[in-house]
Amino acid sequence: MMALMLCILAIAAGAAIAIQAAMNAQLGVLLNSAMFATGVAFLTSLTLVTAVLVFTSKSYPSVGVITNVPWYLWLAGVFSAFGVSCFYYLIPKMGLGSMMSFALSGQIVVAMLASHLGWFNLPVKALDGSRLLGTALLIGGVILVNWDSRSGY
Repeated sequence: MMALMLCILAIAAGAAIAIQAAMNAQLGVLLNSAMFATGVAFLTSLTLVTAVLVFTSKSYPSVGVITNVPWYLWLAGVFSAFGVSCFYYLIPKMGLGSMMSFALSGQIVVAMLASHLGWFNLPVKALDGSRLLGTALLIGGVILVNWDSRSGY
């Protein structure tokens, strides 16, 4: 039952990302700046997360814990800013479905590689025939989702 709930939550998270990406892409169009829309999205997120932390957290990490975090983990926000700003820039040009299908492909390929190699202390899940077949089918699906029967891909 718990596994099903986690799957439903993951699907809801994906849906939330698609909705917010479409909304913020439109914001970027109306403001004539995908980067400004990215800034608004991160400022809103920061405000909400800060409020939740202030009102719900009973303890915070100590300075010792914070200083023991590997330096490169503090750079995750760079990838977030790049990815989110690309979404807001590309959605008005490609459409939401196309952008999300290509983005999902990139996410899955990198996630499988990260899991195979155990990056960031992830549980190791070796690439095998079924995972490689799934990746090939995913890429085929992206081609079909984006296929324009009038002009080809």
